[in-house]
Amino acid sequence: MTGFLFAFSFWLAAPVWLLMILAPRHPVTARVAASPLTVVPVLLVYTALALPVLPELWTAVSNPDIDAFRDLTALPGGAGAVWAQVIAWDLLIGQWIYREAVRLGVHPLVTGPLLVFTILLSPFGLLLFLALRAVYTRRDGRAPVPTGDGPGARA
Repeated sequence: MTGFLFAFSFWLAAPVWLLMILAPRHPVTARVAASPLTVVPVLLVYTALALPVLPELWTAVSNPDIDAFRDLTALPGGAGAVWAQVIAWDLLIGQWIYREAVRLGVHPLVTGPLLVFTILLSPFGLLLFLALRAVYTRRDGRAPVPTGDGPGARA
């Protein structure tokens, strides 16, 4: 079951990624990408994987230590929970990138490959987009407009 949930977490996020990459100008894509609720199914999978290893998870996050984290990820449920968390985070980052790219007028032929890169290596994808965003905002001679919902936004 753990292996299924591990794979399922990605497939729950895949439709949103496909919309943003393959149908970036469709009105449904804009509505879907604007919703943080897209990650709820993935977070439910995370919960199902995390609960059985909660003591190990708590140890790994409450007193961060490489050995405790290694012990957590050595457990199938621990590795699956970390994977589902990464999938959820990557999707939120991808949705923010998509919305910012639309707002800035970045062409979908630029945004699409960047989103694929973000699926695979989200920290690098986010850094690359932040650099692209800086170029687009400087080109227009204005500072970035805070959207209030990106990475680092306050609740």
